[in-house]
Amino acid sequence: MLAVSNYSQEHVDRTRRRIEADTAAFAAAGGGSADAEAAFFNNMVLALDHYFLHRVRKQEGKDGNALNEVRVLCDSLTENDGVFTGAGTLKLKPEETVLGLEPGDPIRLTADGFRRLANGFLAEIEARYS
Repeated sequence: MLAVSNYSQEHVDRTRRRIEADTAAFAAAGGGSADAEAAFFNNMVLALDHYFLHRVRKQEGKDGNALNEVRVLCDSLTENDGVFTGAGTLKLKPEETVLGLEPGDPIRLTADGFRRLANGFLAEIEARYS
């Protein structure tokens, strides 16, 4: 697939509805233990990123925005056993990110953390790719 430089508002809105529905379904099912919550929402980060998988990386920037944070989270979840690796060339400063993770921290998202991350991510998609 070619790199994508523009997403329709319909695609962003549809993604937002899917994310909200999945989050609501988790809550309606009782949520479960902290381990179940972390497993579910860690996987939701991977799903969120996948909706916009082929985005042009140059448009994403390297300024530590929520798109960068999701990219690093996905890499850390899939390639570093769920331990946050840090950003490499990206300018992620923990105090300026949504989740505030430091390199070496375990990634254990909560419902609230995921909502904040998804909202920031989708706002950046709208600002940079619409």
